[in-house]
Amino acid sequence: MSLLEFFRPQKKSSANLAKERLQIIVAERRSHDDPAPSYLPQLKEDILKVISKYVAIDPSMVDLTFEHKDDDISVLELNVKLPDEEK
Repeated sequence: MSLLEFFRPQKKSSANLAKERLQIIVAERRSHDDPAPSYLPQLKEDILKVISKYVAIDPSMVDLTFEHKDDDISVLELNVKLPDEEK
């Protein structure tokens, strides 16, 4: 970077400006939204259907949780307690 560029920065393009504004809006909405997305119950039902194809399982044995770690990291955790094998 030259000395002149430091004192006379270039104008940002409208695309860069729009991108920065959108990032601010998304971050603001994430901070106010409910941490659990609305699709979570349907996702749990779909996962139960797939698991039940292979294993006879009680729906209460499936635990699905969703949490935000940081602004840009979300974790979806699935815990399934499988029944004991019959011998």
